[in-house]
Amino acid sequence: MKQMLVEIEDDVAAKLEQVAPARSRRRSEFIRTAIRRALWELEERETAEAYRAQPDTAAEAYFDPAVWQPEEKAQRSRRKR
Repeated sequence: MKQMLVEIEDDVAAKLEQVAPARSRRRSEFIRTAIRRALWELEERETAEAYRAQPDTAAEAYFDPAVWQPEEKAQRSRRKR
């Protein structure tokens, strides 16, 4: 894991202290989770923008739900012991 030193505003630091106090081990995990979520949201926005810029045609967007339905499992007969 890589360590980073980040400066944040005093009001943000105060809110962070309320949610994840410095003495608890939750703070680092809270920050890592927040960064992961922010990066994921950026990727989602970029993907949505790409689809808006070049939407699928009707042929490309064709969807057959039967293809995605799970096959029914064959029932096995029970043996008497």
